[in-house]
Amino acid sequence: MTKTKKIPVVNRELLFPFIMITSLFALWGIANDLTNPMVSAFKKVMPELTNVQASLVQFAFYFGYFFMALPAALFIRKYSYKSGIILGLILYAIGAFLFYPAAAYEEYSYFLISLWVLTCGLAFLETTSNPLVLALGDETTATRRLNLAQAFNPMGSLTGMIIAQVFVIGALRSDDYTAEAFNALGSEELAAIRENDLGIISIPYIGLGIVVLAIMAIIVFTKIPKTAEEDKMSVSESFKKLFANKNYLKGVLAQAFYVGAQIMCWTYIFQYVDHMNEGRAEVEQLTATWFNVVAMILFLTGRWIGTAMMKSINPSKLLMWFGLGGVVMSAGAILLSGMPGLLALVGISVFMSIMFPTIYGIALKDMGDEAKIGSAGLVMAIVGGALMPVLQGSILDWGGDGFADVAVLGFIPEVKFSFILPLICLAVVAWYGYSSFKTNKTTE
Repeated sequence: MTKTKKIPVVNRELLFPFIMITSLFALWGIANDLTNPMVSAFKKVMPELTNVQASLVQFAFYFGYFFMALPAALFIRKYSYKSGIILGLILYAIGAFLFYPAAAYEEYSYFLISLWVLTCGLAFLETTSNPLVLALGDETTATRRLNLAQAFNPMGSLTGMIIAQVFVIGALRSDDYTAEAFNALGSEELAAIRENDLGIISIPYIGLGIVVLAIMAIIVFTKIPKTAEEDKMSVSESFKKLFANKNYLKGVLAQAFYVGAQIMCWTYIFQYVDHMNEGRAEVEQLTATWFNVVAMILFLTGRWIGTAMMKSINPSKLLMWFGLGGVVMSAGAILLSGMPGLLALVGISVFMSIMFPTIYGIALKDMGDEAKIGSAGLVMAIVGGALMPVLQGSILDWGGDGFADVAVLGFIPEVKFSFILPLICLAVVAWYGYSSFKTNKTTE
């Protein structure tokens, strides 16, 4: 009787490089979820901003992915994965340190530029790290390996959320006033509060820049194995193969919609909770960050459970069911009132948990050297996180700056109706799961 040899997710000799690359997943998770509450924070510190203008925080942040992903892929093709990681960390640190002059000049546009530079660094890290993790081991365990590495991303996200609440949102002086009381303050007092609060916003980013430099120092001395490149094809050949790959093109589309859904759910939960707090007594006020923390814990739990389920369930099929679960929860966030609606919004995170790495793994399945350019396309798809929040912000601006200026269908406030966008996005992800499962089933 012959025993089937068990293939490890990560080989022992590649464990330390895998750990170091995995730390980068946590690192960009911190940046992502430290930034999500900044839409609400800047709106409070700078009340002259509309919801659309405040949402430009997310546009600047996620547009950097779109702008830099392809240059990053071309860079690592010419040099190496390790070089791409180091350059990404340098850009990350520069963007973080630019928050200091942005706060000093009190210019909103400077903060947006800082976020854009920071995210150009993240584009290098994601374009490099995702395909590198797929390559660090046997192809049959690649999707599970990427899900394992991506499971550490929400740990970083949790850290970013807590930093945002404790060191930013909870410390803002402008948050101590109602909108009417804040606008009634004298110009000197308003200027002092603005200077204080913008300084508070900048401090966590500056600290993060220092952490990034420390991790970069370790990466410099870590031996990152090179992947086989004997049959390296030209860039034009890579693009030709990618554009002929329908599964890949659908994956890029699904990834854009997924990231848009994720960023909208984790950004506008603050406005959702602010709407619920209207008319509540001070002691009954809800804190959006803690609900976001619960959402992230559920996201992390779902990632671990989903990764384990892939041992026995086809990843495409699992993606389809998780997408449908997200659609149901989104409908609950729109239609249910009070706490049930908020819990449904939080529950979306369970179903989003496996989506990014699973779409990534399915879209790049059976690729060779073109995976480097292919990876860039999937990272560029993160631009969905730049565009969708602005669109949702425009829905919130229907009728004015309030959250219930318009009642859609006569009973749904626009802040709740705006979550129709995540519902549509997650339906697209479910469709991609079904499509890829059906395709793979017919070709096996």
